[in-house]
Amino acid sequence: MTESITLWLPAAQSPEEQEASTWIGMAAEQLERKFEDIHGIQLDKYSLDARRQPMQWRVAVTVYFEGDTMPESDNSLANLPSLGSDAQHAVIIGSGPAGLFAALDLINRGWQVTVLERGKQVQERRKDIANLNRGESTDGESNYAFGEGGAGTYSDGKLYTRSSKRGNIDRVIDTLIAYGAPDTISSSWRPHIGSNLLPEIISKMSAAIVESGNSILFDTKAAEILNADGKCIGVKTATGETIDADAVILATGHSALDSLLMARDAGAALSAKGFAMGVRVEHPQAWLDENQYKGSREESDLPPSFYSIATQVNERGVFSFCMCPGGWIVPSQSTPGTLVVNGMSLSKRDSPYANSGVVVSIEPKDWCGKRGWRWGWHELLQRAATLSDHPMLHEVIEDPRGGKPFDVAAGRLPIHPDIDPLFGVRLQLALETVAYHEGGKDGKAPVQRCDLFVENSGHQDESIPSSYLPGVKPTNLHEIMPRGMAIRLVEALQFFDYKMPGFAGTFGQMFAFETRTSSPVRVERDEESLEALGVKGLYPCGEGAGYAGGIVSAALDGMRVAEAIAATEGVSVTSANAL
Repeated sequence: MTESITLWLPAAQSPEEQEASTWIGMAAEQLERKFEDIHGIQLDKYSLDARRQPMQWRVAVTVYFEGDTMPESDNSLANLPSLGSDAQHAVIIGSGPAGLFAALDLINRGWQVTVLERGKQVQERRKDIANLNRGESTDGESNYAFGEGGAGTYSDGKLYTRSSKRGNIDRVIDTLIAYGAPDTISSSWRPHIGSNLLPEIISKMSAAIVESGNSILFDTKAAEILNADGKCIGVKTATGETIDADAVILATGHSALDSLLMARDAGAALSAKGFAMGVRVEHPQAWLDENQYKGSREESDLPPSFYSIATQVNERGVFSFCMCPGGWIVPSQSTPGTLVVNGMSLSKRDSPYANSGVVVSIEPKDWCGKRGWRWGWHELLQRAATLSDHPMLHEVIEDPRGGKPFDVAAGRLPIHPDIDPLFGVRLQLALETVAYHEGGKDGKAPVQRCDLFVENSGHQDESIPSSYLPGVKPTNLHEIMPRGMAIRLVEALQFFDYKMPGFAGTFGQMFAFETRTSSPVRVERDEESLEALGVKGLYPCGEGAGYAGGIVSAALDGMRVAEAIAATEGVSVTSANAL
């Protein structure tokens, strides 16, 4: 009978580098059993306990004895069945993790799928991303956000999630491993693939879908969701082609703003939801390692250190987001004339810099009425409207409840979130527009040292070195940031500095702005069928629809939607390889 135990290793002995005999010997000693009694060891989870002195690796393992059957890697997860021409057909809009995992699951459940991806294939995206890193203009269809694999492909490949459904998470991890991800992601306490490895994995997943007789259409933008008497019957592309479908999955990412308009125009109900915006903060990785490891990294060959930190300021959370040890800050905007910063790292995490989003939680009521004025959103909208002719910054919004229309460009704010579910999107665009123009309209990011931001004492004449390739422009961020955000960031940075001395010091630099943490809009769906409210047969899914916040959670939602589609249509699993 198996035993689950915890083993401890010195910090200098990485769990990833130990031989099986080492684990068996340690387990035999702890369990007071003979070495030969143990049939094998499975690493379940390992993490570095930096609180212990000296630091140690905590390794949870399952011990298998004679007669126990050890689990094996399920390579069948990468084998998809070939289906007949009479199979039901689903169109999936978007090839991010939600769309790809929905496709894999549906194929295994007997469905034919067509995936529509507005952007390019993984390898073809590299040129457009390289152009962004040189400060060149944004290709609105091919960038860090759009293209095969979605936003996560070239921005780190972190596999953290708050979901508690362990079995489903294991399914996601095992599928990624089956398509080439390193085995270590199944046991690491902070699983991460890296932007150098993830593209090849995504390509293999796409190839498997096509080789099974299904379709992925790149450079193909969905322009209209076809609705007949309240039932979704297919999709029309930007070139005018109509693709019929028994079900349509809307699995676009959180930057595909036009997909929200497309869903609304098809009759789907939208609602405003909370999200977060702020800055990306960068420090030297050596400073962070010294702070976290107290000088022990080199002697123990430890991985680059990280942090996760949060506080509450004036009823709103301020927290680190998407922390990238040994990473780079990159321009991740998808709309020309805007600037968005994000973080990424490669599998080795060997950059000399560490960065993280530091973002402020924003609830829909925070942009309404007098509360919205206190935050300063009206000033931001007015300024952005003078800089950009983007339609969403100049719309005159009708009040469906009968109130007076209000002009976004004039800085008018809704009195209730229901009046304009898309208002959070307008705030994102406004902040991104201001950052783009403040940086000089050539990809440079407005920056300010953390200590000067906290003091509100202007900006340094010269920036400190950074990982951001397009370049930076020293700026007083208080002058371009809504005051409700600035007030909370100042207090939060002081708290972070108390927890990690030096965080808000001269080594830290803030980059404007991190706006795409999640979607500020939810496409409402039925809790049981998962169909969009108002449109049968349309399934909002993943980050862009407001139901996920990362690679794993998006993949989980994709699988959940696929299961709901099969259940609704009465289709049972037809393949022995079903996920």
